[in-house]
Amino acid sequence: MVTGFENMQKLGKDNMDVAMQSFGAFSKGMQAISAEVADYSKKSMEESSAAMEKVVGAKSLDKAMEAQADFAKVSYESMVGQATKIGEMYAEIAKDAYKPYEGMLSKAAK
Repeated sequence: MVTGFENMQKLGKDNMDVAMQSFGAFSKGMQAISAEVADYSKKSMEESSAAMEKVVGAKSLDKAMEAQADFAKVSYESMVGQATKIGEMYAEIAKDAYKPYEGMLSKAAK
């Protein structure tokens, strides 16, 4: 009877360890995404400010429209690239958070 209790206790500890490893990976990944989003936001604001100065400082309406169009194109490309990068980071979080459970699932399958 004591052996059964010890086995249950070990199983509970093992499950808690796996859950904590998974949570640690998830937390680390979310911090990385938060830092990436903050950096992108800062960069985006700086680029927007520079573009606005360029539009306001344009000598003609044609030059202002050209500067605005260039900014829109670069901004869109940057946003798509950033969204792709963030998507890949989320996929990596999912993989890293699942890794601790792989060993547990393979044991259960046996």
